[in-house]
Amino acid sequence: MAGITIYPDSRSLVEGAAGRIAELASRSVAERGRFTIALSGGATPRPVYARIAEDDLAGRIDWPSVHVFFGDERCVPPDDERSNYRMAGEALLATVALPRDNVHRIHGEDDPAQAALACEQEMQRLFRTSQTPALDLILLGMGGDGHAASLFPGTAALRERERWVVPQYVGALAVWRVTFTAALINAARHIIFLVEGAGKAETLCRVLEGPYEPDVLPAQLIQPVAGELHWLVDAPAAARLRPGRWA
Repeated sequence: MAGITIYPDSRSLVEGAAGRIAELASRSVAERGRFTIALSGGATPRPVYARIAEDDLAGRIDWPSVHVFFGDERCVPPDDERSNYRMAGEALLATVALPRDNVHRIHGEDDPAQAALACEQEMQRLFRTSQTPALDLILLGMGGDGHAASLFPGTAALRERERWVVPQYVGALAVWRVTFTAALINAARHIIFLVEGAGKAETLCRVLEGPYEPDVLPAQLIQPVAGELHWLVDAPAAARLRPGRWA
């Protein structure tokens, strides 16, 4: 069963998530000499990144030992306002002592297939393996349609079992994305979903308590092989969950 922490409001969710990420970073560096993290896009994580950048938390992290990836990216240039890289850069990466070479962005401005392959090859070089690597932490959001990263309902990426990173055309949005696959995400040591707002309550309930329908609710594909899965949610998002089950 997944672990879930319910916070009373978005402010406490931000504080709790930022503190947990900083703690995992410190622990990973102490145990393995580095911390590998994949960031999520969207509105929910931005204040979390900004909180981590504040001195009290940023000072706990050995930034030269941190390597940053992105769980997905829109196929836009890095300075585009829709870019996940740009958002994370503004909120966090540009304000901490993180070496530039330790930021492994997805090149959304390139051909999607080439960008996906380049990201996969960069991981192979860093982890020095052809086996699926175990990132220390992968952050995810959950869309109102149940998508995670850019694993959208009904898309071919949901059925990928070998590749780590793939291009995906999302017909519902008429856009190309590049995304981590469930195979790569599920190999992580820790996976954290960040979910807030009453608008996500019904979908969250279906994902956690409803029948297993991963083609309809891709977030259900996220089931770590050997790692830990944590859902950090605010009270409005958790409003439809059965009382007492997740205490």
